[in-house]
Amino acid sequence: MIPRKIRVQSENFDAAAESAALTDGRRDIGAIASFIGLCRDESGTLEALELEHYPGMAEEEIARIADEAGRRWPLLGVTVIHRHGRIRPGEQIVLVLCASAHRAAAFSAAEFLMDFLKSRAPFWKKEHRADGTQGEWVAAKDADEAALERWSRDA
Repeated sequence: MIPRKIRVQSENFDAAAESAALTDGRRDIGAIASFIGLCRDESGTLEALELEHYPGMAEEEIARIADEAGRRWPLLGVTVIHRHGRIRPGEQIVLVLCASAHRAAAFSAAEFLMDFLKSRAPFWKKEHRADGTQGEWVAAKDADEAALERWSRDA
């Protein structure tokens, strides 16, 4: 099993500090691919997103996905941090760091993890509108499902 750090938290995260922690004392890592997901403004209509999750279940599912990435690519470490709670436009939601000896594996694994996080991780997003009205629960997008499907063909 690859070294991994999985956290679900309400607090913001420091991507640079997490990257430094992943590589601390390591000389075998040649690449880190990173992804930081941010809350979008939605053309000024969004006041915040409220992210809910099942504690314990969310972490287990993310760990399962990270372990699958480690079976597919020669990873040397993975960090996934996903926030929950009320997140405003411009704030960070998710961090994925994949470390490998070479960039191709790191890039592919990071993309794989994000495709699964978007489609299968047990998180739910509810919109809060800037005009004070209650928004809808955000439904899965067809594009996210299509992105996920390609990984089953690559298995």
